[in-house]
Amino acid sequence: MLTRDNRIVLVNLIVVTIGATVPTGFEHTATEEVNEKIGVDARISKDRGRIYFPITTDKLSQVHLLRSVDNLFVVVKEYDSYQFKDSKEETLMELQQLASKLPWTNALEVWKLNCSLKKKKGNRKGGGGTKLKPNSETSDAVVADTEEQAPPEAVAAAEGRTNAENTPDTEACTQDSEESAAAAKLIKFRVTCSRAGDKHSFSSNEAARDFGGAVQEFFQWKADMTKFDIEVLLNIHNEEMVIGIALTEESLHRRNISHFGPTTLRSTLCYGMLRLCKPQASDIILDPMCGTGAIPLEGAIEFTDSFYIAGDNNDMAVNRTVNNICHIQKRRAGKSSASGLPIDTVRWDLCNLPIRTSSVDIIITDMPFGKRMGSKKRNWDLYPSCLREMARVCRPGSGKAVLLTQDKKCFAKAISRMGGLWRKLHTVWVNVGGLHAAVYLLKRTGLVFGQAPEEFHESPGKADIQSEEKGDAELS
Repeated sequence: MLTRDNRIVLVNLIVVTIGATVPTGFEHTATEEVNEKIGVDARISKDRGRIYFPITTDKLSQVHLLRSVDNLFVVVKEYDSYQFKDSKEETLMELQQLASKLPWTNALEVWKLNCSLKKKKGNRKGGGGTKLKPNSETSDAVVADTEEQAPPEAVAAAEGRTNAENTPDTEACTQDSEESAAAAKLIKFRVTCSRAGDKHSFSSNEAARDFGGAVQEFFQWKADMTKFDIEVLLNIHNEEMVIGIALTEESLHRRNISHFGPTTLRSTLCYGMLRLCKPQASDIILDPMCGTGAIPLEGAIEFTDSFYIAGDNNDMAVNRTVNNICHIQKRRAGKSSASGLPIDTVRWDLCNLPIRTSSVDIIITDMPFGKRMGSKKRNWDLYPSCLREMARVCRPGSGKAVLLTQDKKCFAKAISRMGGLWRKLHTVWVNVGGLHAAVYLLKRTGLVFGQAPEEFHESPGKADIQSEEKGDAELS
């Protein structure tokens, strides 16, 4: 119940399904966060990298606070097993006919509410996405205040009928209809289709084109591929098909970084890696190859009871990290909130860290893949040296390391040589920029550094090799 102009306005809650794209491999982490912060159970899609969960519209603002999700959308309709026709023509015709049969009403209500939330926060940004021009007629005509009782014109168009219950008289009905038609024509939209599977007779472009044409004809919206207000999503994975409306303008993974480097990690992936090691109060957390500082910066913002040390042997990387930290501090100061962050930055030699032995609780870093940075040949010497130095500074018995790499064979060899100091607990198979990579959770053994053989010169065991091959197969 809300008050406005001394009137009491009842706001009806709607139950909808929210879809979210997440870093591949960290779907379970995302479901845990949804349950922890929103109090509902999320399910993982058959198509890796997506989760779905129900919410009531009063929880929409909380959904945007999730740290493990890249993009958000509200589901219009889900089909677990959609029977696509054998011929391309029949399938595309069916998609055209489907547009007018979908239950658009609730999804468009959520889109309207989402626009209102963004307007209140003043966080519209340039580019495409579900963007509304703040001073345009389109914004004023379509995005009515969520406290008003009249349904949005787009919803009325979606239903294909006049909502008589909310129309006071015939004249008002006629006037509203004319205004509704004018407003609907001003709405700009596009359809984005993502498709996976080898048994479809059509391409993504063909599906987007024909389905989008039917949506345009049904709503009388204007198609615009760049400056659109509404982005309709058509996600097809084998027999699974989901139609939705985007709620994010740009991926949420860019939230902390203003100065990017050649291998900057997504903030959402950083969050997943941090949750994997479960930071505790007063933990000293080290990133010895920080790059742009994405991992320690995410940790300093989200897990504030720990202290983070970010370092790199490259001057440009250290400068980017410092600039990113300053950017966050200035942004916080502008919002009159505490601007300080529990983080420090150092330039150092990766294999000779200026850190006391057995003083670090957690090491978490993105190791060079040998693609954009470093080389595969150099990794054969670098990885064992790094793991040895990490073992030196990490606390025996309780210390942990979370390491990301795409050079899995080299890492398997290095970890086998350091078997007396590190024990592999868990592996998460991830997709990083199209590369099949792995996140390894390691536990520091109880052996004291320097008092036991640090190296075991043996080849990776058969089980390790099979594990790496299985991970590659899963990602493929």
